[in-house]
Amino acid sequence: MSHLSLQNHEKRTSTVRRVLLAVLLLNLAVALAKFVYGTISYSTAMQADGIHSIFDSAGNVVGLIGISLATRPADKEHPYGHFKLETFASLMIGLMLIFAAYQVGSSAVTSLIEGSYHTEVTAISFVVMVGTLAVNLFVTTYERRMGNRLKSDILKADAAHTLSDCLVSIGVIVGLILVACGIEMADDIMALIVMVAILFTAFDIFKSAFATFTDEARIPAAEIREVVESVEGVQEAHQIRTRGLQGEIYLDLHILVDPEMTVIASHKVVSEIEQKLSETFPEVQDILIYVEPNDEEHRTDKGSIGNTATNKTTTEE
Repeated sequence: MSHLSLQNHEKRTSTVRRVLLAVLLLNLAVALAKFVYGTISYSTAMQADGIHSIFDSAGNVVGLIGISLATRPADKEHPYGHFKLETFASLMIGLMLIFAAYQVGSSAVTSLIEGSYHTEVTAISFVVMVGTLAVNLFVTTYERRMGNRLKSDILKADAAHTLSDCLVSIGVIVGLILVACGIEMADDIMALIVMVAILFTAFDIFKSAFATFTDEARIPAAEIREVVESVEGVQEAHQIRTRGLQGEIYLDLHILVDPEMTVIASHKVVSEIEQKLSETFPEVQDILIYVEPNDEEHRTDKGSIGNTATNKTTTEE
């Protein structure tokens, strides 16, 4: 990993940790407000929303643990580092969402079956719900923006988790309005609708994690090729592959150079390529470049262009 990439990595990790800590405190305050007043007013939906917010807080804790484990340096058993532990943490958040959906749904179904509706709607109910919704909207917007900027799976997963909490809160508010209008079962019906929204959110998290675990290409090969072939001395770039987290990418590629180029000259070319790639794609943490002579053998035996590679002997820089 280059010095520039190491600095970017440490700065990113520190920022992700600060975001998760701030969000944890906000989620705890929101969870307490909704659960306590939901219990006082006998609102099944408000209590379920409070439970869901507690899972938001638990998700923040999981995220903090995950990011701490993921940033451990590479070792003998893990030469590529522990970066995928961040994705494992996002999977845990997805599983917690499924459990939260179960809690919300089971409570609502029980009330509907028993036909027992005791929800008390007051002005304070709306003050609590609207206030906590405003906090959650701020949190999910801020966390999603930071997740996209830092290309962090854990932040984006946690933002999705908090967004599902916003959906729950909106459903609760609608339910309270309907209950106030005399439709007593509305509180539980809205809880079931929100349960479905939570499950969709969990699916999106699993989909993102699957992309990481299956080594889905993270940067279009054409974009990398354009940067590499702009370096003087590179006659062609091929067999370009990327993998990893969106914010911690591993890249390898092959380049063709003049067959008469010296080792010292090719080393200089490779160093310039690494510098340009690190500046253009700061999320790239490790770069491996294979240098090949531009002769008939290597021109006709390049494998598939893009992110596919073939097994063959090459000269490595």
